[in-house]
Order: sequence, then C-alpha cells, then structure tokens
Amino acid sequence: MSTPETSRTRAPNMRDVAHLAGVSYQTVSRVINNSEALRPETRDRVLAAMEQLHYRPNRAAQALKSSRSRTIGVLASIRDSYGPARAVQAIEEAALAVGFYVSTVHITVTDEASIAAAIDRLIEQDVEGIAVMAPQQRVFETLQSFDGLPPLVTLRSGHENDVDALWVDQLAGARAATAHLAELGHEYIRHLAGPQDWIEADARMQGYLLELSDRDLPTLPPIRGDWTAGFGYDAGLQLMAASDATAYFCSNDEMALGMLHAAHALGLRVPEDVSIVGFDDIPMAEHFWPPLTTVHQDFAELGRRCVQLLVSGRDDTTVDVQPRLIVRGSTGPARRS
Repeated sequence: MSTPETSRTRAPNMRDVAHLAGVSYQTVSRVINNSEALRPETRDRVLAAMEQLHYRPNRAAQALKSSRSRTIGVLASIRDSYGPARAVQAIEEAALAVGFYVSTVHITVTDEASIAAAIDRLIEQDVEGIAVMAPQQRVFETLQSFDGLPPLVTLRSGHENDVDALWVDQLAGARAATAHLAELGHEYIRHLAGPQDWIEADARMQGYLLELSDRDLPTLPPIRGDWTAGFGYDAGLQLMAASDATAYFCSNDEMALGMLHAAHALGLRVPEDVSIVGFDDIPMAEHFWPPLTTVHQDFAELGRRCVQLLVSGRDDTTVDVQPRLIVRGSTGPARRS
C-alpha cells in the first residue's frame, strides 16, 4: 500500500491521496470535480492529502464541466488474442452508439502493481464504470482487494452467482463441440486446452471433460497450449503420430490451424482420417483448408450487453450470450479400421 514516504519515489496518484485521506477513489474524484455531494470535512481532508503529497489532478479531470464524464474504462490484459481484442472493439462500438467514450488501458503483466497502475489511470479520467477484459483468474483476485472502485462488469466464465459478470457460455460451447464429434462416431477425442489460469480455457476444458463423462467415452488428458498456431502444429505432429485419437477439439482457432497444418504434414486427410474443431470463429476460419468447424462467439452482442450493464444496470434483457457451433469441412464421420 502506498504511503507518503513511498510516493516520493514516483509521481503521486489518486490511490495515494485516497489512502492518506482515508477515503475511496470516487471521493477523491468528486473533490477534483467540485462535486457538491461531499461533507466539508471530507473535502478538506482530501485537499490536505493532495497538498501533502503535492498531487496535481489529471488535466482531463480538471476540464470536466459536470460530475459525469460519459466515459467507460476498459482494463485489458491481452492485445493479440482475437477474442479479447474483438470484445474490446465491440465495447467501443456499443459505447459510441449510446453517446459514451471508452478509455482502454492494456497491461502486459498481471501483477498487483501493474493492475493498480492501470486502475489509477482509469480512475483519474473519472470513468463511470470499468469493463474488465482480462481473462486471468489472478486479475480478479487482485481487484477484489481494492476498495471504492467504480461499478465493474467482468467478462469471464463460470461465475453464475456474480451479478457483475457477463460472459459467453464457454462451457456450453465446449460441450457442443465435443458432442458434435461424438455424434459423428468419434470415441477417442483429444483436447488441446488453453494456458493455465485462463478462465475461458478452464471452462472449455471442463465442458470437454463433462461431455465425455456424460457419454461414457474415454477421457484423455488435455494438453495445455499457449493459444498459438505454432503450438498447435508442434503438438499435432506429436499427438497424431502417436495417438489413436480420430478427433481433436482445440480451445481456439489458432491452435486448430496449427493442428490442420500438422495433419497435412503427416499425410493425414481432414476430415477423412482426423477431424478438428476450433473455438472463437475468427474471420479467417471459414478460409482454412478445409474450412474449420468451430464455436462462434457473438462479440458484438457481448459488447452491447456489457455497455448496457454499465450504463443502465442489469435487467431481463441483460443475459449471458450463448455460443453457436458452426459446422464446416474439418469434421466428418470417424474412420473405420
């Protein structure tokens, strides 16, 4: 936790002011923006803390003419993965449609210091709410330790009792993908999972395992991947050369692309010899060879509902987004020996 002593080693921020004054971020923001909804003693305590720390408010906050910034913050921990990047874009589009701006802060390291710095940047812009597009479990565990945050909407899976969570049902999508392969007669189905600590990866893996269990099919250990086509290719070369599996469910489309490449390199026909399913339905999935069977996520709708939840609150129309299996040419009946 920051103190007056530690703050001398860097520029002080709103977190330092709030801690020294014993108030929340929002209270400091209200003082900066001359809100009348404050007790004089609270205002004086915050101003004294600002003076002691030599804190100078963000210029954008000083320029605000009302207590509303009409700005939504986005905390994102990944740039290159299609799903999170498309979700951030969808939030920006949906916010613009209802007259809100979006300020996005990307973090490349998900430690407490990086998360705190990102939150500070958003708070100093007086955001009215924050969408958390950071699919690692440790991000949410860290956020739980912060007090006085603006309203949050977390885009994650597997938290049915969290009223602030909104997600595409990853588990249902994974079950649909696995069921599709099983109904084509595949008994030995392998899963190339996403990285450990990724919430969506774990939900997809659980969906795969549950569907196999419910169908009394052999459960084969999932392989942890890193979302890249390169990993899918390397894993595919090893698995397809040594495994009796006739089908592979990959946790994203990039790894599925690598698996397709490996199958071709080994002289295997897709889908005659082996079937492959991905997840996300990236724009180029229908142009793979053969075109990829995958699980479609409606990121545009997810972004719209995220903004609605932040701006208007949850109602009967703010429900979680259901995925949809898209069947293309990469899956077919299991080969018969």
